[in-house]
Formats: sequence, C-alpha cells, structure tokens
Amino acid sequence: MPVKKLETTEAFDKATADGVCLVDFNAPWCGPCKAQAPVLGELAASFADRAAVVAVDVSENRNIAQRFGIQSIPTLVVFREGREKERFVGLQPRDVLAGAIEAAV
Repeated sequence: MPVKKLETTEAFDKATADGVCLVDFNAPWCGPCKAQAPVLGELAASFADRAAVVAVDVSENRNIAQRFGIQSIPTLVVFREGREKERFVGLQPRDVLAGAIEAAV
C-alpha cells in the first residue's frame, strides 16, 4: 500500500487530528529516506484499518517541518489525536515503528 503524501498544512492537520498517524518527514534527495520507504509501505498495509502512515516532504513543506522542529531526516513521528507520542530520527527497522504504532493504538 502506498504511503499518502501530504502536500498542505491543512492536509497534515486533518491526517494527524484523529486516531493514530505515523508521519515520515523526508525529502526526495535523502538516501536513508528512500531506504525507509519500503518499510513504511509495509506498515501502511499492515495497519490500514487502525492507523494512517503518511509522508511530508520537508523541502516542499518547510512550515510543517519548522513547526515540529525537524532538523534531520528521516524523522518519523507517531501522533495520536493530534498529539506527538513518539519520535524517531534516522532509518528505523520495521519492528521499532510497528511497536510504536501498536503502543499508540
């Protein structure tokens, strides 16, 4: 299942407002971000009925990145009901991210 790319602040706010959402802050030129993508696709499929997995390109959405103090990519943030629950910086294994989503749902 493809990860939905959020292109506006409004789309980001809507995606993270309700339920559980894993946000991948990335950029197309980032090697580790590209390596993280298949794992995120697997998570999107595995948690399709319980959590959203979305992506934000920090070079296109600097305002969202600044709002959350994103300084390194990939940064992966688990939100529940609009609040940040857990944050990971750098390439993460599937089990770590799946565990964070499970803990939030």
